[in-house]
Amino acid sequence: MNAGIDHSSADHREIVGAVRRVTLAGMALNVALAVAKAVTGWLCASQALVADAVHSASDLVTDLAVLLGVRYWMAPADERHPYGHGKIEALVTVAIAIALAVVAWELGVQAVERLRAFREARPPGIAAAGLALLSVALKEVLFRWTRHVARCVKSPALESNAWHHRSDALSSVPVAVVVAIAWFQPSLAWVDAAGALLVGAFVLRVAWKLAKPALEELVDASMDGKASAVAAVARTVPGVAGIHKVRARRYGRAYQADLHVQVDPSLTVSDGHAVGHAVKEAVVQAGIDVDDVVVHIEPDSNGTSA
Repeated sequence: MNAGIDHSSADHREIVGAVRRVTLAGMALNVALAVAKAVTGWLCASQALVADAVHSASDLVTDLAVLLGVRYWMAPADERHPYGHGKIEALVTVAIAIALAVVAWELGVQAVERLRAFREARPPGIAAAGLALLSVALKEVLFRWTRHVARCVKSPALESNAWHHRSDALSSVPVAVVVAIAWFQPSLAWVDAAGALLVGAFVLRVAWKLAKPALEELVDASMDGKASAVAAVARTVPGVAGIHKVRARRYGRAYQADLHVQVDPSLTVSDGHAVGHAVKEAVVQAGIDVDDVVVHIEPDSNGTSA
């Protein structure tokens, strides 16, 4: 017994358009920042800023993943994919996390190599700190815009990309700090490499935070909090004598649930079906982001709630 929300083609086009607009804007900004940071970092001898340029460039990979992936994960269910294409979004999110982890590793390796040669380090130019601060402001604006769109369309992949923008913004803060320290105190020029290492550690942490929920979705991990919400709604439906075996899983932008509903054994098949239909309609309309429900009707043999 299935029920789902049928997203219209107009809604589909609007969501895809919104995702593409904010992602294309992000790509344009990331190109500009990556080039500016790389050039300024090279001219000012700042490894921390060059590392930050690599981080900005990695955003291009994730932007592209979202841009190409949205047309697939938003596609409606078909004969070959009766449950829809929502898991493609989780795959894109994992790809974003892997890209971030690779970037973090490379940044860390380069920073460690420079720390070993700290006696040869020379202080960076102060212009590197100014560009880093400008990057913080611009990427924070992009983060807030992308997150707003992601939450409006309920897209985990787009929200992951938003946090990638935020990680780029926050990673530029220590870059500005260490560049300023190294410029004011040349004997501490090695802190520029330390800042690059810190950026790498921050990026790696963000990668794990993005990957964990996406991996849980791909292996159909139980969503206990959502299952409890489904059960709470179902128990309010007239005719429900008991509920058990409630399960919920994430699938793309929403959740899917299934549960066993106990009813009075004296009910006719038609009446029992009506109770089941009322349960699934109540859950779907409850505003708990569940858009597909499977209800199994069974007799309440002992007359008590489970």
